[in-house]
Amino acid sequence: MLIGEVARRSGVSARMLRHYESLGLVRPSGRTGSGYREYSGEDVRRIFHIESLRAVGLSLREIGRALDDPGFTPSALVDDLILRTRERIAAETELLTRLQRVRAADPAAWEDVLQVLALLRALGSTSAGTRQRAALASVDEVPVEALAQAALGEGDPYVAGALRWALSRSGGGGAALLAEGLSSPVAAVRERAVRSLAEMPGGEAAPLLRDALASPDAVVRGRAALALGAQGEAAAIPVLVDMIVAGRNDTDAADVLSSLADDAAADRIASLLAGRIGDGTTGPPARGRLTQALAGIPGPTASRALTGLLGDADPAVALTAAYLLRLRGDG
Repeated sequence: MLIGEVARRSGVSARMLRHYESLGLVRPSGRTGSGYREYSGEDVRRIFHIESLRAVGLSLREIGRALDDPGFTPSALVDDLILRTRERIAAETELLTRLQRVRAADPAAWEDVLQVLALLRALGSTSAGTRQRAALASVDEVPVEALAQAALGEGDPYVAGALRWALSRSGGGGAALLAEGLSSPVAAVRERAVRSLAEMPGGEAAPLLRDALASPDAVVRGRAALALGAQGEAAAIPVLVDMIVAGRNDTDAADVLSSLADDAAADRIASLLAGRIGDGTTGPPARGRLTQALAGIPGPTASRALTGLLGDADPAVALTAAYLLRLRGDG
């Protein structure tokens, strides 16, 4: 076949076929009496092989190796192709996400588009200062999705605080986006998610924080309990007691329990604290913390629990109970 016919059958232009020949990728098997290139069936098959390899991303140099090097092993090249493809998909996905966020900002003019793009780039900067300035400037300009994603991924505490501030002022929808981070396999992301939810104003975050009380992550449970307890949510009480037993933010937990101990809840809180003190599995340090927590709980149930501890086998617990009773005027 002459070059024109090969071009028609293969879909490869005559110019490209000549380029392949100049690179040594494919050479016509013969020439006609007039000197025209003549391609055999084997030559055409090689052209189709070249096009197939180009389609999966190989360069022409790599194709030459693959076709002509007897020692060529395709596995390493395939692994490299997989890596390059994943990188390309990640880059395209990032671009798509950025464009969707620009559209969500509903820009009215090209200047608005450029402003949103600049802030999105700044939120992804390697400079913490640049990210912080973008967070503080982006309440009205950047979609809440971008702020939430940045908050979940931010490791610098100052930038994270700025992002939480921006989210708290960004309007609705931020809490649900942050809640997706509560199920992340990365502990730091879960912690950022619950901290951000705890600072969201209004009632949007409250049901999500209530769900977080059942999280298998103790840090998530604890931060959710502190936030809900500060809002007067009695559902946080059992987790706050667990925090005192575990010695995890126990002082904060005791303070929140004290604030929750109104006429309706005081006896319940005191009973839970006393029950954990009497639990045979609770060690001496935890029993001491629980005893101290009873100091902030008013009412007769807490006083009776402290009185019962005056003869405790642990001298530190007994002395703490006696001191607290005197402060309450019960000693």
